[in-house]
Amino acid sequence: MTGADFEIEEAQGGAATLRLKGDWTTTGVGRLSDRLNADLRGREIAALDVSELGRFDTAGALALAQASKGGVPDGAWDARPEAGRIYKMVEKLERTSTKKPREADPFTRTFAKVGRGVYDIGAETILSFAFLGRLMTAVVAALKHPGRIRWPAWVSQAERAGLDAMPIVVVTNFFIGAVIAFIGADLLTDFGAGVFAVQLIGVAVFREFAVVITAVLLAGRSASAFAAEIGSMRMNQEVDAMQVMGVNPFQALVIPRLAALVVMLPLLTFVAMLGGLFGGALVCWSQLNLGPAFFVQRLNEDPMMGQHLMVGLIKAPVFAIVIAAIGARQGMAVAGDVESLGRRVTAAVVQAIFAIIFLDAVFALIFLELNL
Repeated sequence: MTGADFEIEEAQGGAATLRLKGDWTTTGVGRLSDRLNADLRGREIAALDVSELGRFDTAGALALAQASKGGVPDGAWDARPEAGRIYKMVEKLERTSTKKPREADPFTRTFAKVGRGVYDIGAETILSFAFLGRLMTAVVAALKHPGRIRWPAWVSQAERAGLDAMPIVVVTNFFIGAVIAFIGADLLTDFGAGVFAVQLIGVAVFREFAVVITAVLLAGRSASAFAAEIGSMRMNQEVDAMQVMGVNPFQALVIPRLAALVVMLPLLTFVAMLGGLFGGALVCWSQLNLGPAFFVQRLNEDPMMGQHLMVGLIKAPVFAIVIAAIGARQGMAVAGDVESLGRRVTAAVVQAIFAIIFLDAVFALIFLELNL
């Protein structure tokens, strides 16, 4: 076997006579096509000499077709008709192949990306409303037929989503209360009002931080777990199997998780309040020399503390419904691949946290109008 080679002889009018030598095959052509393109640039092939041509396959035909932009003259392959058939097939495919699409400019790509984003938001909103309608129907059906409620699933989800989350909720809110106390003690002491740090801690923990921090923790913990669990069942076609057996997936998968969070999030919020107050009381004791008894007395003397406590607890069931619904919704939307599962789990966490912050702002406006 010999490698491919060629010779070019000048012809009249700037044309060239091309003589092919050796085996023009996949292993023989190598980088010959680059040299052939350079030597034939701007020239037409007036004649083709194949007397020294060895084997010839599609790789050699492609190299020749790309170099000879004007093609080869008729009758050039009379001495090697089988090579001529290969060349004509490859040359036709090369000539009629689809050209590379023109790359869009940066502005067009950005505009298209924004358009796709707007479309995705609209589609996601429509699907979310459809899921909400099915969820409300399932809740009404569960209330009408309480005997069909899967109590073991409810208790299991309550333990996993609520009791198992209690340590991290308490510890996180303990440090949040301590941070609030540090800031309040530092600022209020400058004005000679350090004693009011107790009220600052109470209002911040009762009204905002306990419920919001707890909801955000459950959004990262429970919403992602709901999406991953239901999504895995979707990937394994277990949800389809439930429907075939006559089991409503909403009754079996969504309602227990929703009920568990609605029951457990207010409890976790109350425990988070205690953890936040404990952290604040510890800092007040160490920084301001305000003992625990005085700390509790100041909270009891403020008539608004009970109202702030109720404001925080009112938010908890709403946040629970949002977290559970978003997690289950994203899980139900998982397709049959792992990439879809990862996207949906990420979307569940992001959407749940965004919804919590948004609803907290809405609650703030509502309570402001109600003077609460």
